[in-house]
Amino acid sequence: MGTDYFDHSEEPQQAIVVQPSVRQWRMPRSADVMLEEAIGLGEAISLDVVHSEILSLQAPHAPTFLRSGQVEHIGEVAADYENPLIIINAALSPVQQRNLENRLKSKVIDRTALILEIFGARASTHAGRLQVELAAMMFQRSRLVRSWTHLERQRGGGGFLGGPGERQIELDRRMLMDRVVRIKAELKDVQRTRALQRQNRTRSETPTIALVGYTNAGKSTLFNALTGAGVLSKDMLFATLDPTMRQTDLPSGRQIVLADTVGFISQLPTELIEAFKSTLEEVVQADILLHVHDGASPLLFEEAQDVRAVLMDIGISEERLDKELIHVMNKSDIMGDELLEAISHEFGDGAGFGKDGVIYCSALKEQGLDDVVEAIEAILSQDSAIIEVSLTPADGAARAWLYQRGDVQSDLFDEAGAQTLFVRLDAADSARFEKQFPQVRVID
Repeated sequence: MGTDYFDHSEEPQQAIVVQPSVRQWRMPRSADVMLEEAIGLGEAISLDVVHSEILSLQAPHAPTFLRSGQVEHIGEVAADYENPLIIINAALSPVQQRNLENRLKSKVIDRTALILEIFGARASTHAGRLQVELAAMMFQRSRLVRSWTHLERQRGGGGFLGGPGERQIELDRRMLMDRVVRIKAELKDVQRTRALQRQNRTRSETPTIALVGYTNAGKSTLFNALTGAGVLSKDMLFATLDPTMRQTDLPSGRQIVLADTVGFISQLPTELIEAFKSTLEEVVQADILLHVHDGASPLLFEEAQDVRAVLMDIGISEERLDKELIHVMNKSDIMGDELLEAISHEFGDGAGFGKDGVIYCSALKEQGLDDVVEAIEAILSQDSAIIEVSLTPADGAARAWLYQRGDVQSDLFDEAGAQTLFVRLDAADSARFEKQFPQVRVID
């Protein structure tokens, strides 16, 4: 469910990408980098980007964002192509968007609409489609007047009542809000279903590990390498939208659930954050977060800050980020050595696993995966301890329980056939074992 600004014919739609460079704004990225990312966003939904450029201005122009001369210039460029889509990689007001379309005689969208369109093209599950539709409707709500320009006419003479155009706009707004209410009700059902699934995992003591990171950092590739799930993994922005969850076993025998989630991006539209809260709950409720970094990105640190900002926006505290987040530096095989010291300085205060608190790996080449798994095991074992258990030959059920739920470090048999196990258990499992098998002697 997109914003329906696109020509969905078989031929790729031509697009012109404009990156405003506003001198009054302090941007974390250069205009060149922002332009390159915007082109990538367009190509992610098969747009044919025929022209792109940066336009500098002191401050946004209220009516059209761009200066009048710049609008004329873009119009001249657009005239060389057949009905091109014009992408302004900034947030446009409804009035600015409408004025630009009137001046340029072409479809104009901003960064938010472009990302919404990508999400609409990527959504494959019912929940994903609902979330995208909700985000699109919340975005369109303030732009309804655009859809009814053919009804803009003089007010009627009926006192305070508006003319037919105004009544139609109000009717359309009510219809839209009715649909928003219905979508939110359906999403509540999705939330309830996911909450029940999380409760089942909690009852079975199965921890959830959520992969988070900037879009195209390699989360899905790492997810596939760890689980063998075969999730779509492409060198493309927002290749994964709907969350994918797989159960897998750690070397210790402990079962975990890995969750591959949507990638984040700078200036992520607030409509998307709000609409995708049911999906992002998997991140909020996760026991451990694997922050997958693109070690080959020239914007490694800026992207890391963007991800951290979104995580805090959805309700994850700094304390949790410091305690339960593992920094995974993906694509380390093509990472420059000069970055290592800077990475150590930036992420050295993380969970403390791996070199300088960072795990280096290449998900594509399946290098360093053991280090990732060991880091997960280390966090899950933070509240565990090794206990000594004495078992008789009759304690077969207790022995099986310990091998299934614990990490057996060593075992010894005496001449009478009695067995002594040294087992690592977390506090909760240790209490369960003693309650279920009170006849077994446990030495802490």
